[in-house]
Amino acid sequence: MVQSGKPSKYRLAVTAGLDYDPATHKPVEVNGKTMRLDDDRATFDLNVRIQDYTGHPDTSPKTSPYFQHPLHTNDQYSICFSFTPKQNINGNDLLFGNDFDKPLRNRLPPGFNAALRVVKWTIDPSLDGDAYADKPYLYSPALATWNYFRIGDKDEKRDTLMEKDHVVEEGADGQGVEQRGQLKIPDAANERRKYFQKEDHRLSFEFESGRTYWADFGNQYLSFSETAIRLPGIHIPVVGMVDEDNHELRYVLKDSNTGRPYLVVCFILVKQDQESEDGEQGRQSGD
Repeated sequence: MVQSGKPSKYRLAVTAGLDYDPATHKPVEVNGKTMRLDDDRATFDLNVRIQDYTGHPDTSPKTSPYFQHPLHTNDQYSICFSFTPKQNINGNDLLFGNDFDKPLRNRLPPGFNAALRVVKWTIDPSLDGDAYADKPYLYSPALATWNYFRIGDKDEKRDTLMEKDHVVEEGADGQGVEQRGQLKIPDAANERRKYFQKEDHRLSFEFESGRTYWADFGNQYLSFSETAIRLPGIHIPVVGMVDEDNHELRYVLKDSNTGRPYLVVCFILVKQDQESEDGEQGRQSGD
């Protein structure tokens, strides 16, 4: 656990891309500018917000008006994006969650299984995965796990579909109202998540080519300022899970059939002394 009053050993950086390869990722200005990511499969406009942020880049604001919105006064972070697919995608084919390239089992703290049970019972019953596998993963059907989901119009032409301080609220706009009504998708976010826990309901939903959708995922349980997971009765320090091989938390929106990601957002803990050494080497090489 990072103790108050002592400088953190790590500093956070966030990157995002359309593939797992970190060489293709771009740095995210947390609490700042919207990032557009585009390929032949989809267009994303992405905002990442973190409360009490002190990481990279230095231009990132410490907080966002997002956390003053009535829906988010208790939240600690948010991954928020617009999503415009360029081909139809069945609703049962999109997963959202975390995966890792290397094992975590030797670094998982006591109480981790209990924490997962709490998450599954009280937060996300659709969660599935194996944290003790060689390549750990924890995924849920995207439609059943996003905190807020909104269906928009088709062929919206704007420089950005996600304004810097935009807050996604459950619902629909324009022709999206009709689509939501035809499928009898509940209006309330909690009820929509329950509705899409049923596979039949996910199979009946189609992400349409050219139609824009908005999603927001975040919560009050993962604190990046404390680098800890805080659940009812459980406090798990994340720093104890960090070493040379495991130093990032990766959120992925992926195709369940092919395993190919549509969107990858990485929260990376950068060791402070390494950061200083890199900076010093950079200054020396520039002399």
